[in-house]
Amino acid sequence: MCRSRSCFELSWPPAENSKFLRKPAKRKRTGKTNFVEHRTFLHLYRSFHRLWIFLILMFQCLTIIAFHHGKINISTIKVVLSAGPAFFILNFIECCLDVLLMFGAYKTARGFAISRLVIRFLWLAAISTFVTYLYVKVLDEKNARNNDSTYFRIYVLVLGGYAAVRLVFASLAKIPACHRLSNYSDRSQFFQFFKWIYQERYYIGRGLYESIGNYARYVIFWLVIFACKFPFAYYLQIRPLVVPTNIIVQLHDLQYSWHDFVSKGNRNALTILSLWAPVVAIYLMDIHIWYTLLSALVGGVMGARGRLGEIRSIEMLHKRFESFPEAFAKTLSPQRISSRPVPQDSEAATKMYASIFSPFWNEIIKSLREEDYISNREMDLLMMPSNCGTLRLVQWPLFLLTSKIMLANDYASDCKDSQKELWHRISKDEYMAYAVKECYYSAERILKSIVDGEGKLWVDRLFQYLNESIGRDSLLVTINLKKLQLVQSRLTGLTGLLIRDETADRKAGVTKALRELYEVVTHEFLAPNLREEFDTWQLLLRARNDGRLFSNILWPNDLEMKEQVKRLHLLLTVKDSAANIPKNLEAQRRLQFFTNSLFMDMPEAKPVSEMIPFCVFTPYYSETVLYSMSELCVDNEDGISILFYLQKIFPDEWANFLERIGRGESSEEDFKESPSDTLELRFWVSYRGQTLARTVRGMMYYRRALMLQSYLEKRYLGGIEDGYSALEYIDTQGYQLSPDARAQADLKFTYVVSCQIYGQQKQRKAPEAADIALLLQRNEALRVAFIHEEDGVSSDGQAIKEYHSKLVKADIHGKDQEIYSIKLPGNPKLGEGKPENQNHAIIFTRGDAIQTIDMNQDNYLEEAMKVRNLLEEFRGNHGIRYPTILGVREHVFTGSVSSLASFMSKQETSFVTLGQRVLAYLKVRMHYGHPDVFDRIFHITRGGISKASRVINISEDIYAGFNSTLRQGNITHHEYIQVGKGRDVGLNQIALFEGKVAGGNGEQVLSRDVYRLGQLFDFFRMLTFFYTTVGYYVCTMMTVLTVYIFLYGRVYLALSGLDHSISRQARFLGNTALDAALNAQFLVQIGVFTAVPMIMGFILELGLMKAIFSFITMQLQFCSVFFTFSLGTRTHYFGRTILHGGAKYRATGRGFVVRHIKFADNYRLYSRSHFVKALEVALLLIVYIAYGYTKGGSSSFILLTISSWIMVISWLFAPYIFNPSGFEWQKTVEDFDDWTNWLFYKGGVGVKGENSWESWWEEEQAHIQTFRGRILETILSLRFLLFQYGIVYKLKITAHNTSLAMYGFSWIVLLVMVLLFKLFTATPRKSTALPIFIRFLQGLLAIGIIAAIACLIGFTDFTIADLFASALAFLATGWCILCLAITWKRVVKTLGLWDSVREISRMYDAGMGAVIFAPIVFFSWFPFVSTFQSRILFNQAFSRGLEISLILAGNKANQES
Repeated sequence: MCRSRSCFELSWPPAENSKFLRKPAKRKRTGKTNFVEHRTFLHLYRSFHRLWIFLILMFQCLTIIAFHHGKINISTIKVVLSAGPAFFILNFIECCLDVLLMFGAYKTARGFAISRLVIRFLWLAAISTFVTYLYVKVLDEKNARNNDSTYFRIYVLVLGGYAAVRLVFASLAKIPACHRLSNYSDRSQFFQFFKWIYQERYYIGRGLYESIGNYARYVIFWLVIFACKFPFAYYLQIRPLVVPTNIIVQLHDLQYSWHDFVSKGNRNALTILSLWAPVVAIYLMDIHIWYTLLSALVGGVMGARGRLGEIRSIEMLHKRFESFPEAFAKTLSPQRISSRPVPQDSEAATKMYASIFSPFWNEIIKSLREEDYISNREMDLLMMPSNCGTLRLVQWPLFLLTSKIMLANDYASDCKDSQKELWHRISKDEYMAYAVKECYYSAERILKSIVDGEGKLWVDRLFQYLNESIGRDSLLVTINLKKLQLVQSRLTGLTGLLIRDETADRKAGVTKALRELYEVVTHEFLAPNLREEFDTWQLLLRARNDGRLFSNILWPNDLEMKEQVKRLHLLLTVKDSAANIPKNLEAQRRLQFFTNSLFMDMPEAKPVSEMIPFCVFTPYYSETVLYSMSELCVDNEDGISILFYLQKIFPDEWANFLERIGRGESSEEDFKESPSDTLELRFWVSYRGQTLARTVRGMMYYRRALMLQSYLEKRYLGGIEDGYSALEYIDTQGYQLSPDARAQADLKFTYVVSCQIYGQQKQRKAPEAADIALLLQRNEALRVAFIHEEDGVSSDGQAIKEYHSKLVKADIHGKDQEIYSIKLPGNPKLGEGKPENQNHAIIFTRGDAIQTIDMNQDNYLEEAMKVRNLLEEFRGNHGIRYPTILGVREHVFTGSVSSLASFMSKQETSFVTLGQRVLAYLKVRMHYGHPDVFDRIFHITRGGISKASRVINISEDIYAGFNSTLRQGNITHHEYIQVGKGRDVGLNQIALFEGKVAGGNGEQVLSRDVYRLGQLFDFFRMLTFFYTTVGYYVCTMMTVLTVYIFLYGRVYLALSGLDHSISRQARFLGNTALDAALNAQFLVQIGVFTAVPMIMGFILELGLMKAIFSFITMQLQFCSVFFTFSLGTRTHYFGRTILHGGAKYRATGRGFVVRHIKFADNYRLYSRSHFVKALEVALLLIVYIAYGYTKGGSSSFILLTISSWIMVISWLFAPYIFNPSGFEWQKTVEDFDDWTNWLFYKGGVGVKGENSWESWWEEEQAHIQTFRGRILETILSLRFLLFQYGIVYKLKITAHNTSLAMYGFSWIVLLVMVLLFKLFTATPRKSTALPIFIRFLQGLLAIGIIAAIACLIGFTDFTIADLFASALAFLATGWCILCLAITWKRVVKTLGLWDSVREISRMYDAGMGAVIFAPIVFFSWFPFVSTFQSRILFNQAFSRGLEISLILAGNKANQES
């Protein structure tokens, strides 16, 4: 809506000379108006300054109390009140950042914004100065030790007054109950002015408050966290450092091992800093640990209350199946169906509910069969009878009743008690009782239906006698239970014939079977008195003698009777236990979740005609649509094809597929003979990958579910008027062809796939275009939107490109039929690809809701049946606002491929279930990706669902959540419905994905959305928002920085000699505090706290024992190594993005086969993000161990550094531990050849980094672009100079000489080494004589160097240990010089030194590669290591009987055999 008064000056028709219609003057682009996205970490403080001020002030107060020995008296209080000046100064710093970071917007900013900035700056500068002056006077009074406390009273009065005013304005702005008063106070300009100073008035972001109940909920949540964090910080982090700090401050004349510059006269400030820095770092980030722990607990309790995990095994599903029909009728059926009068008889009521439930259950089972998760036999056992016939009891699926008749027979044969005792024993298993009853009633009904005349009379009288005996409890007198199994065998033979089609021979066989049954029943099964009665029955006797008995067979031809005969036959013959039906784990999981969800809290389902219409929306670019036969059959570098891989990964599904298409074991060539089977095979493979075909099939289940629901609702609700019987009501045959059902479903559901370049793909006849056209033909409700480009001519005759946004469907001939075409003003792809793809096509969506679905997702028919309930959430009560985004649970279906895929799957599942459950509870859930459901009208009138600005909106999903929240939306989360989701399965894919997300979070730090939310949320809601978005990555980075801070502090103490010097003068240095700090950091590093929500999710949904087993299995598969490695990935990309930018979409690939990654590929990907940092930490650890002093000796070193060593090993070797065939000797040899070729291949124009080290090295420097970035890189690189400076003075040859000349001499030695390196690497090309001379000179130099080192060792105090120490020192300094040279590349090139820098860099990379490669070579010598590694990587696959070793070896012999 336009809010400018200028709009009303246009009039109608618009005046041509109106300034509104004038073309804008040509000038530079319009600048920012109120926020500038400067690339700096300072945004973290500016956006969340309340958090940092709170943590700093709390640390200050706790430290003051600790230094006063925990005593709270007037003296302590006066010192604690130093928090006052600190508070104002910190606020003034935030105001200065506002002034600084507004640079670039002052010319175009609104006058009010600049006025507020100036007023706040002057006010905070004045109040900070005044309060600091007052506090200095208070300290003077305190030190004077007199009774005068005037300044103290004034100071307290000022602080109290200011606090009261701030509290009032905070209450008006943040506390829900005060909002009405806040709005009332806006009438006063006085209050309006001060509120404006306190918080700028935003149109976007107003009204960010929740109800009192929700407010109290998240306030209590954070108060519990504070109650845990601050006592922990006080007792285990701060207080233990007080005594060591006091001792160090009082120490004088400490002996330094080096030439000291800065530590004289400052009371050992650097020593104290090295002691406190890691503790402060952990203090700032461990609040996230407490949040993780409490959120896991709260999420677990919420999940239990929501009844998650009640049905988590097939056994539980069996036990509770009897309650499913009623639960289904009350949750998934409209009220008009479920609320009809219920019969008083409980069995009749259950039968009524079962009649509603059965058609839906059977469609679910059919869909599982169509997807090949179950076999035909399993489908027969899982199908449920209609329960609408005349049978007097509820008929349950056969998988509940299998083997029950055999067990009942055994009970009967062993029975020595009365009929009541036998029935009591049978009834202990309720499904056994159902099976016995159904077998009896079905046999009676079938026998009566297939015979006539004398035979029918015999059947009638037989069952009359049996019923009378049962009624008199004298059945054991009437029959001989020992012969029951013989009767069963005869009845089984009879039903075995009846289930087939009618023929003359089979009718004769049935007659024979009936006569045999007659003989057994009459002469062996019945008591003697009944036997005599039947034998003397003249009517029967004549019929037998004449051969007429059972001669006329009435074959069961009607559908109901045929199903009953088949069911009785299965009931009598199936001996398998039901515990393994269905056998497929995915089928089990889906049925368990669906049946569990029936008992969860969900809104009432509306009839299809009254439900909210919705649209599903999927962006697609150029990913795989459908695998072609060539892609299925071609072998990769490991010698295996996709088809072979899938046959081994999913052997049961492959067998079910062959059964479905009517084939036995078939080769690839056999399929090529049948085009229809070839197409089925392509779809079968594609449905097991992350393809568009899988997504389309899954989303079209919505239409199928709506057609089924509409069809049955119409038949039920209109049954009496339309003349339908109960049997016709449940007959779903042909419901997909019903015009009414199809029309109703099409009114309520639309599916739009935005295939951005579909037009271009059609023009170049790409296979993707043909596959998309095939999907359109197979799915009539599918619509495809795309951007069409065509050449046009402008009004002045110039050739131009014209762009149209088009929507097409398939016509009756299978061709594309254009529905809409919208001409665009230009190329719509201005920003990031995926959001622009969504933005151009959102106009084609229909309905009131949009579900956004990625093209690597899936859906299930049973979940689609619950979409009506989900959409009703938009009308539900979820606080003071209606929902605008409905969060939906995801199931990651790629977790069974490998241990890595399992780690990623479980981590992702933990976040999309427990994590988002808690976020919605705390009212800060955002949109983290698909498959959330949007209120379409709300969002398309408020900026759409995708922000698309380049780079900063790289993680476009979460901005939809930001936008919805800022515009007074409400985001909820619902777990009674789930959607499938694919994830990356290889370490490199996972690393690229995490790098993209971390880079996206780095860009979010700079965004105005995060700034506004950080400023406008109330304090407690802001805390949750921070620690679950960018704060998570900040804490991750702080975890790694803590290692650096600790180790650099310890190395400083070790190299300076202070640790030993202090230990001589004081008995302890406070290792207790350092132990506490390092233990906390260690727990974070190994991923324990990352795993806590995951463990809670396991316990909730799998049970305690399975959760423990799963967690132990993950540990044995090195999950801690994986999570520690991921820590480095997130830290690197997040930090680099904020420092230098460079966040971008990283294509991870969604291939099937987990293949071996070459050493060089891994080195390129992880060299700068992990390997360099790991080697730096290793260097710090080596120096600390070599020169550090710890009272406990080596054991203390191990305890203090073990977590850091774990991090080093994880960062260096995780890519090779999780690399298939990573320790296979042949692969190792090939990797070495490839590595050396890549390392020494010369780069050049057009040579990619994957082919040449030189090209890759140049690409790795591309992120350093700005002067600010160069300054920061320079500052960071200077840390490496510490090693040389410290180690030089530790060499024995220096004889404890601490003069600065010794350090200067070391630089001369380094310069000589560089010159020698240049001589050794010199390769003249112009002359043929020079090379011989240079080789001779290089040989002499080599001999000379060796001789010089030998003389140094032999005739001086120089030792071999000094030699290695010098190498370490010069390596660090050399790396520093390289970093500086790369940072100031232009200067180095001007000096002509760039070639030398490149060669030294090559040497460093060769050395790092050798350090990493050597252990791989060593372990590759032992064949069992490769076997062990395969077991670690593919443990789940092994447990399911897979043949991974054959897959990795490419062994086709198994397939050929």
